[in-house]
Amino acid sequence: MELALPQVLDRASGGSRVTVRAPEDGAFLAEVGLAAAAELSAAIGRAEGCRRVLAEEDAELRARRLREVARAVRARFEQFAALICAEAGKPMRYARGEVERAVRTFGVAADEALRDLRQDLDFGERAGRLERFPVGVCSFITPFNFPLNLVAHKVAPAMAAGCPWVLKPAEKTPLTALLLAEVLDAVEPRLPEGSWAVLPGLPAEAGPLVDDPRVRHFSFTGSAAVGWELKRRAAHASVTLELGGNAAAILAPDWSDLEAALDRCAVAAFAYSGQVCISLQRLLVPEALVEPVVQGLAARAQALRCGPLAEPETDFGPMIDETAARRVEAWIGHALADGALARCGGLRDGAFFEPTVLTGVSPRSQVWKDEVFGPVVAVEGYADFEEALALADDSAFGLQAALFSRDDQLIERAFRRLEVGQLIVGDSTVFRVDEMPYGGVKGSGCGREGLRWAVESMTEPRLLVRWKRD
Repeated sequence: MELALPQVLDRASGGSRVTVRAPEDGAFLAEVGLAAAAELSAAIGRAEGCRRVLAEEDAELRARRLREVARAVRARFEQFAALICAEAGKPMRYARGEVERAVRTFGVAADEALRDLRQDLDFGERAGRLERFPVGVCSFITPFNFPLNLVAHKVAPAMAAGCPWVLKPAEKTPLTALLLAEVLDAVEPRLPEGSWAVLPGLPAEAGPLVDDPRVRHFSFTGSAAVGWELKRRAAHASVTLELGGNAAAILAPDWSDLEAALDRCAVAAFAYSGQVCISLQRLLVPEALVEPVVQGLAARAQALRCGPLAEPETDFGPMIDETAARRVEAWIGHALADGALARCGGLRDGAFFEPTVLTGVSPRSQVWKDEVFGPVVAVEGYADFEEALALADDSAFGLQAALFSRDDQLIERAFRRLEVGQLIVGDSTVFRVDEMPYGGVKGSGCGREGLRWAVESMTEPRLLVRWKRD
């Protein structure tokens, strides 16, 4: 399949360039210009100059523009899917799913642009009106694993709120974001010139996105080690951090449909080679079910179809690069040396890492306590439900968890006990719809995405108080 690249690969003109290669086979895809810090700073300055113009735009105009973006992305559906498949190494079935979600993300953002953000208040002899206004320049840094929809989750609410913005997409997957920039170039009503920028760059050059005091909101999706340091530097801005997790699912004693749960858990553990921040990493089951669960997951892992990523029947592909696969290999090696057993998988071939099921993992192991970000799930038995809750919550992360139960008392107990941003009942840890509030606690970040909540983070309240009149 011939790949249709964005027409402009050098939106950044800092002088240096990055070669984008396909994770599937290392094939050359493109060379992309990278922005230096000075160019990012200049883009922030241009965005700052557009604050008033964007803030004064009519809400209906913003909504109409967002609907046009959604239509334009759908019109180029297969081009976007092919780019995601090629540069992110994502099987086509999942790449198409990401494009579908991005179309919805822009569509929901259009609805949010029209939401009334005013609130009337009563202060006795005086009346108040609380209204939210655009916060100003927003800066965004996005990761490789969802190069379209995670970009959309930052760009779309900024457009809905009336904020100018500067985006640095991941240097490993810049092509999809550049294609979206091509869409934004042509959208009608036109975005004011200078009010937005998509500038690929290396992390070492991204300083202005967090250090520049003209940035009023900063949103980052990526590793915890990087994210918290960036938040410290961005003290002048409101900050949203999506920093990954260590997702646990609990199979409760009352759950009767084991096959359905295993179907969902296998997808959660192995889809896109586990390179999703809410991938299932720890599965807690009643002790009597450990062996049936392990055998069921192993059978599903071994049945995954590996083949050309562009074929819609392909289920499983490589990790983003060999370095990532080597890291997972090392972590599993340490777990095995510490007493764990690999019940299936555990082997690497270049950037490809086999879907892996582990038992007997020590709580000291990185594959138990840290974010693997690979196709690995550890199965652990528990004696009672309280022990399961304690095991699930024994993590520095708190993004998302799942519970397979129909018992209202168990559900409520888990909801109050587990320190996570979201608890998903009757489904796996990878459930997400784009309009829901989404984010983590503890080491998983701060703030919430999801269109309504993201718009709120990109606006600030302003109160008008006046005497009441007859």
